[in-house]
Amino acid sequence: MQHPTHGWATAVQATLHCLTGCAIGEVLGMVIGTALGWGNLPTTVLAIVLAFVFGYSLTLRGALKGGLDFPAAVQVALAADTLSIAVMELIDNGVIALWPDAMDAELADLLFWVSLAISLAIAFVVTVPVNKWMIGRGKGHAVVHQHHAH
Repeated sequence: MQHPTHGWATAVQATLHCLTGCAIGEVLGMVIGTALGWGNLPTTVLAIVLAFVFGYSLTLRGALKGGLDFPAAVQVALAADTLSIAVMELIDNGVIALWPDAMDAELADLLFWVSLAISLAIAFVVTVPVNKWMIGRGKGHAVVHQHHAH
């Protein structure tokens, strides 16, 4: 019998968690890059860096609440989220890069928000099985569940 924390529901929850951090980082990166008048490449790099920062931060918060000290919580966050965030960012940014005119859309443009929403949805669908695979092997968010405050 499968362990209850190794199922699809846990993978979906872990991926939603990752999606939240990625979406915050992506939008904030775009806002900052646009405000500073940066081009597509530096803005995209900033958005990706911030996606990792916010993704890790959400896991870090839960691990710290679960009683881990800061170094241990950082290790859990890195182990739990690196592959998940990397896959999500690769798919999300790949879709945006391939979508005609999406890279040049401004924050006030409907195209920006539609392409971001669709690219994150596609990234979510691709990342759920990755998280399920990791959790099933005791990696990723399976580690987080051992330390989360309930």
